[in-house]
Amino acid sequence: MSDRDDSDTQDDEREDERASSHGDAADKDKDAKDDEKKPGKKPGKKPLIILGIVVVVLAIGAFVWWFLTRNQVSTDDAYTDGDAVTIAPKVSGYVVTMNIDDNRFVHQGDLLIKIDPRDYQAQLDQASAQLGLAQAQLHASETQLEVARVQYPAQLAQAQAQELTARANLVQASAAYERQHSVDIRATSQQNIDTADAQQKSAQANVAQARAQVRTASLVPQQIAQVLATVEERRQQGRQAQAQVEAARLNLSYTELRAPADGWITKRNVQFGTFLQAGTSILTLVTTRVWVTANFKESQLDRMQPGDKVDIDVDAYPAMKLHGHVDSVQLGSGSRFSAFPAENATGNFVKIVQRVPVKILIDDGLKPGTSLPLGLSVVPTVMLRH
Repeated sequence: MSDRDDSDTQDDEREDERASSHGDAADKDKDAKDDEKKPGKKPGKKPLIILGIVVVVLAIGAFVWWFLTRNQVSTDDAYTDGDAVTIAPKVSGYVVTMNIDDNRFVHQGDLLIKIDPRDYQAQLDQASAQLGLAQAQLHASETQLEVARVQYPAQLAQAQAQELTARANLVQASAAYERQHSVDIRATSQQNIDTADAQQKSAQANVAQARAQVRTASLVPQQIAQVLATVEERRQQGRQAQAQVEAARLNLSYTELRAPADGWITKRNVQFGTFLQAGTSILTLVTTRVWVTANFKESQLDRMQPGDKVDIDVDAYPAMKLHGHVDSVQLGSGSRFSAFPAENATGNFVKIVQRVPVKILIDDGLKPGTSLPLGLSVVPTVMLRH
């Protein structure tokens, strides 16, 4: 019985010790709470030191970031741009040859499409025949001019000689007339007198006719000028026929549509056998020359100048790093050249920060065989020099 009593006594002592320790802990917590409730009690310094360190680190980081980027401006309102040449036939006809397909690369001078050339070949043959006829007529008029330059002076000389002959005959007839009328009537006959009268009148008529011929033949310069005008008319007709031949030859050449530059075929809307109307767009050729059009805010243009280096990030190719330079700044904001520009002089005015297109040329970084489609989103960063 004594052992059991001893064990019970030990258990009671342990319980008393636990109760005592719990009581002490409760007293300490109560004292701590009472201390916190006391006015004028300051918190610990360690949190304030940590907060100060964080603020200093953030300030240093902000300063370093500002220092490194103070000469940089960038925008995400930018895209790839380039030459997109619209191809349209100049003549109408059916497509008989087509050497293109969507997104195919072609070289400058490659035959893209051929239109049926038979109608235009017939027009060229007809124009060539008209040219030959005009050239023959010109040659004939030039020959006539050479003849006229000899013929008309000769005709004048002949008319003048005939006038001299007529005058001489008139003198002779007048002498015979005077002789017949001055002698005694018994020394001649009435027949001789009538003959002398008739010869004189005939000689006078011949002189008048010769004078008229001389006046007509004396217009040698005017007659030659008339032939010259005919020659010039034939020459102009020949030039007109030559122009028609050239026009027909051009129309025949227009039946072959060739690539104006190296590039890719896009927006194709033509098939083999299609009847094409002149002036109708059938495809677009995107050339290999690509640049970036960046719409910077007007407040970012203060220090930007042509020649500033540019780093370009392309959203479609994150690993590609392009480098270029500022080529030019458009002399006008985008809203100024829009289809419906703003009318600031009417209604209430609200100031809006304008954006101005800046052309950026790509210098390097574009991998061989990699194409940049037009309209890709890019982020250019301009390194300002001043």
